[in-house]
Amino acid sequence: MSIRRFWPLSLAAAALAIPFAARAAGSAPPSASTVTPSSVPGWQEFVDSLQTLPDRMLAKLPESMRKDPQVQQEVARLALESLASQTLDAIGGDGDAPQFLPAIGLVFNIGQPNADTIYRSAQITPGGTYRLRGQRGSVNHAVLAQVVPQGAPGAGARAHLRFSDLKVDKNGRYDVLLSVQKPKGYKGDWWELNPAATRLMLRMVSADWDAEADPTIAIERVDKPIGRPRPPAATLEKRLRALPQQVDMLALMFVGHVDKLEQEGFVNKLKVYDVGFGALQGQFYYEGVYHLADDEALIVESPIPAKCDYRSLILTNELYETTDWHNNHSSLNGAQAAPDPDGKLRIVISAKDPSVKNWLDTAGNPRGVIQGRWTGCDSQPVPSVKKVKLAQVVKALPKGVATVTPEERQVILRERRRALLERPYW
Repeated sequence: MSIRRFWPLSLAAAALAIPFAARAAGSAPPSASTVTPSSVPGWQEFVDSLQTLPDRMLAKLPESMRKDPQVQQEVARLALESLASQTLDAIGGDGDAPQFLPAIGLVFNIGQPNADTIYRSAQITPGGTYRLRGQRGSVNHAVLAQVVPQGAPGAGARAHLRFSDLKVDKNGRYDVLLSVQKPKGYKGDWWELNPAATRLMLRMVSADWDAEADPTIAIERVDKPIGRPRPPAATLEKRLRALPQQVDMLALMFVGHVDKLEQEGFVNKLKVYDVGFGALQGQFYYEGVYHLADDEALIVESPIPAKCDYRSLILTNELYETTDWHNNHSSLNGAQAAPDPDGKLRIVISAKDPSVKNWLDTAGNPRGVIQGRWTGCDSQPVPSVKKVKLAQVVKALPKGVATVTPEERQVILRERRRALLERPYW
């Protein structure tokens, strides 16, 4: 069955609520037979690309998944996430009047965003000079990366600015200049920009969501007068025409990732994952597919590096969307998951609560990915994975493992959700 029966002929029309507007005006919406191609340059190409996107995504999956109504609708959601994130950037992105906009995360759940990270990005004009100001905050780490397009000098080897390296005044505020060349006589904090850089990508990573404060960030272009004249039609059309390729890139990038891992044989076992372009400097990743029945559990076991700035473990669904960590116990970091009395870290993954404190909830996904991060650590162990019956979990763990009651779990879940929602996602 094609997903087109579930996909609106025109997402744009739906987003603009034309049926509601037509009813308010006392007339019926136009029928499909009366719809004519748009006269706005670039719009019809945009709509045509969206029309076929879900089927192109499904084509990257095995037949059993393509025919699954649940997967079909989740593919549609992933397409919408890609569309929404790129549309936001097309509307609000401007290298001459920049601002940091929400990037991937719980709502724009593309490419397994880390549960502890708030991602934002700002368009910049190649060769421009920018000033960043704000509160440095106290999160585990906040890092700014330059994004250089593929094919340009320096692409793939991203420079990173760590907020912890910036000087602050008595009020905890920083002030840093970004430019291709350092101005003569300039004494303040400065970061060299690649002349081809088109974007700044911000990661704000918190381990203790209650105790750590996220940084604030204001950006301005300082090598030209401030002001934003009416964008010319050619500029707006260029952004519109770029959208299909940008949406496609995100929507199609990881849709078959879980299936590929499974074909490689990494089911209920883990391997080193080379993220490549876009990886955070100093961060080591590992991952593998999990397959679990409701009465089964995985015990993930690892030594903990002697020195480690940050660690985490998250889950995804079979389309590589990160499992909802706001409303489920589906992520754990170094501040949340303590080692067992013998010094080893053990985390249980299952669909039902095993009453073990270090638990990751699959949240109704019998198949997905386990992904871990070691950041700034003096070793990078790849954990072992053991499958056991859910009823045997406690027996399979050493004595002294921390446990919780159902009532205590509800308190933990509610406090997780509150702390996450208090972070500045938008």
